[in-house]
Parts: sequence; C-alpha cells; structure tokens
Amino acid sequence: MEHQFTTTIRRVLSAHFGHLSEVVFSQSDLIQYLNYKTRSASQGSKARGAFANIYAIYVLVEDYVNHDFDDTDAYSDYEGAQFSYLFQRQRELPFGSKLQNHALNHRLNQEFRGRFPQQTLPPIIRDSETSRYWFNEGLLKIEIGESELNISRAIMDIIDAYIEAKQGALKTLISDIENLQRISQSDPDQALTYIRNLLRPNVDARIFEIVSYAILKSHFHEQTIYWGWAPQSLERERLTLYN
Repeated sequence: MEHQFTTTIRRVLSAHFGHLSEVVFSQSDLIQYLNYKTRSASQGSKARGAFANIYAIYVLVEDYVNHDFDDTDAYSDYEGAQFSYLFQRQRELPFGSKLQNHALNHRLNQEFRGRFPQQTLPPIIRDSETSRYWFNEGLLKIEIGESELNISRAIMDIIDAYIEAKQGALKTLISDIENLQRISQSDPDQALTYIRNLLRPNVDARIFEIVSYAILKSHFHEQTIYWGWAPQSLERERLTLYN
C-alpha cells in the first residue's frame, strides 16, 4: 500500500538505516501495519485517525526504548510495564484523552493477526494476573544477512511524524472554520463557494461533518411537522437535527 504518508515513513527509515531502509520497509510487518494505519494522514472525508492501536504500539515501544532495551539483551528479564502507566501515558498523547483499554488488551493483536495471518508473533504480550505488558521484541528486530537491526526508535519517529501530521490537519480545520465565519459575514456569495470547496472528497472528516451538519441544520430549521392520534389534537413541532 502506497499513500502520501508512506513517503514520510520511507524518509524516517532512510534516516535510521540508510541504504537498508527499503529492505526494512518491505520485511517488517510492524512497519507495514503502521503504513496501513497512517493512511488517514493524507486521505479525505471518510478517513479518521487510528490513534488507539497506534498509541498502544507507541507507549509500549517507548517503554522499551526508555529502558534502553534496544541496546541490550535484557528485555526477556524485564518485569513488564504496568497497565496503569501505559493507559495513563496513551491518554497524555495528542488526541488520546478519551482512549479506552481495548487496544492494549486485545484489539491491536486481533487486527494485526487479521492483516498478517502468517505472522505468529502478536505485537502485545500481557500477563492478565499481574497487569504487566511487553511489546513483542521479535517484531522490533529485523535480520538482514548477518546483521540484526532494531527498529524501535524508527517506530517511535514514524508515529511522532503521524501525530505531527494530524495536528497540522487540526490547525487547518480551525483555520477553515474561522475563515468560513469571516467570509459568511462579509460576502455571502463567496461564502457559498467556500462551503462547496469544504465538501470536496479529500477534505478532512471533521470539517466535512461540521459543514454538512450546518447545512442540514439550516435546511430543517424552519420546517415543522404536525403529529397526534386524532385530527383535532395534533401537535406542532419544529424539526430537530441531532449531531
């Protein structure tokens, strides 16, 4: 799968692995999974950020890197990261404040297995009795010839770049809303053209939904219906559009 953010992924891998970056890109199921999950960085109104599973990867790989396990062979002796820490950490990340525990507990593993049925290594290993979690180190190591490359820091950089791209999209969303408000007050005809442009297929999902809701709310605002059990006792009610 190739999309606009794939270029960013390749750039990150090139910075880490140089001439071996294309081999890493093609051989790593984890990177291929991130390439699939980050396609919303460049797609339009139907695409949403896939933060839950991406952040489950991020917080566990971050814990791995923070303990310098990418430079040692001691991860197998690690007691594991506590669920409470991981859960709090993913909610501290941009757009993560409302994330639940599903990705950490099963959803990431399920989706990963569905996309890579030949892969026997699940991304997350957990001990439900102790609430300790590990990232599967086998997915963080790529063997190329006689060399073994650890991709953990590259994984973090890819996700950081994705977060930055989505934050940029949010800034654009705010700018679009402010521009629409200003134009609608000064030039209604220009505002109509501007609104039509905001309904293009490649527009961010949030601005598409906001503009669509505003149009529908305006359309139905003055419409009323009459309802009841008998003609002499009909009730008049204004239509309400719920978001």
